[in-house]
Amino acid sequence: MDKIQEEIIEEFAVFDDWLDKYDYLISLSDSLPAIAPEHRTEQYLIQGCQSRVWVDARCEEGKVWFSADSDAIITRGIIALLIRVLNGRTPREILDTELYFIDAIGLSANLSPTRSNGLLAMIKQMRLYALAFEAREHEHHA
Repeated sequence: MDKIQEEIIEEFAVFDDWLDKYDYLISLSDSLPAIAPEHRTEQYLIQGCQSRVWVDARCEEGKVWFSADSDAIITRGIIALLIRVLNGRTPREILDTELYFIDAIGLSANLSPTRSNGLLAMIKQMRLYALAFEAREHEHHA
């Protein structure tokens, strides 16, 4: 799992300038797994984000798959990175992963406070999905 975080850190290390990193982040927004239109609703909207962000998740064969969208392009790039790191993992792996790449690429240092809060809200939501899936799994086996 951390291999992916290392890849991301290396990709961002190429750029000296924050504006270049932003451009790269924006280009990543295209790689976002598209959220189904019926999930672009209040129910899937993340609270605490300045921009509108929708996140959906499904669990298949014990692995979690996320899809998302946002009306802000930088936010889309950020969530694309989060999904790249967390997609296809077990709920437990998602809960145990320390997302150190965020600091390593300078994201937390260079985001506005409202964006930083939004980032934390997105991570929290993704972990809540993982928690719910894990709980559901335990019920099946109980």
